Amino acid sequence: MAEITAAMVKELREKTDAPMMECKKALAEADGDMAKAEEILRVKLGNKASKAASRVAAEGVVAIDIDSSGKLGAIVEVNSETDFVAKNSDFVQFAKDLAKLVVTSKPADVQALSSLALGGSTVESTRTALVGKIGENISIRRFARVEAQGRLASYIHGGSKIGVLVDVVGGDIDLAKDVAMHIAASKPESLDSTGVPADLLDAERRIAIEKAREAGKPEAMLEKIAEGTVQKYLREVTLLGQVFVKADDGKQTVEQLLKANGAAVKDFVLYVVGKGIEKRQTDFAAEVAAMAAARA
Repeated sequence: MAEITAAMVKELREKTDAPMMECKKALAEADGDMAKAEEILRVKLGNKASKAASRVAAEGVVAIDIDSSGKLGAIVEVNSETDFVAKNSDFVQFAKDLAKLVVTSKPADVQALSSLALGGSTVESTRTALVGKIGENISIRRFARVEAQGRLASYIHGGSKIGVLVDVVGGDIDLAKDVAMHIAASKPESLDSTGVPADLLDAERRIAIEKAREAGKPEAMLEKIAEGTVQKYLREVTLLGQVFVKADDGKQTVEQLLKANGAAVKDFVLYVVGKGIEKRQTDFAAEVAAMAAARA
């Protein structure tokens, strides 16, 4: 039996929002396997157990640039420590300059981008100078450069916190913009089922089977129930399977919308600022107490 430490319980609680004792029990049942313990909690507690995973903590902006042909574009995420700095005009302009530079210079990665020339200096020197001027750490997190088969459309939402770049073949520009807006609103994980990792589908299947078994469903029905759950999951996380946000009947999927307009989505990039980054949580009471103790 693996030793279940307080740190393990804390990590699982932060991932799932589940009660401390439930986390400890799940870890014990999973013999210390964090991923398995998370599955156990999802079976017991439902989707609440994955709520923490969707938290967006880091600050910053997403910037997009598309060239005059409409076929070449870039999307960049630049992070800051606070939302206050993310609204700074110099910070925002820096992000926009980077997006344009990615389009024109085709850097291979962030390191290559950082070494490119920008405004008589380099990107890295400009970043460092901006850090000194603003007094807060700034980092270039990621970028994507897209060469479209059709036309590129973009959408920026929430004060540049969400950015979308989508390649649409066929249809018109209004359709392409609507699809970009839908992606920002519904946040699909992939274009279709082929882009969903097999391990995620296996996890959904296992969880569905265990939940159905705990609910007393007959063993002969478990696989069918699991398959229905997986298909529902795919409709929720794939762009083509999602119900279009502006559908008049509330039923038309993005795939149906595209077919009706003789169009297809070839690719898309969705950036949500800070997704996957854990922001340091400040315990102000503890800090005040520590300061008081130090002075004493």
